[in-house]
Amino acid sequence: MSTGIMALLTTLIWLVAIHEFQKPERKQNNRIIILSTAARSLLTLVLTISLFQSLSF
Repeated sequence: MSTGIMALLTTLIWLVAIHEFQKPERKQNNRIIILSTAARSLLTLVLTISLFQSLSF
């Protein structure tokens, strides 16, 4: 998967999580919050590793 597509996907997941957090507490879906947090953490880690691998020292 290309880095650009992964970055776009990570951004979309962040936006979904932000949208869910902006809802009133009674209407928040805990499953969406947990899944989006796990997914964005994993994708952010992958993007960070990819960035460091592409750097030349």
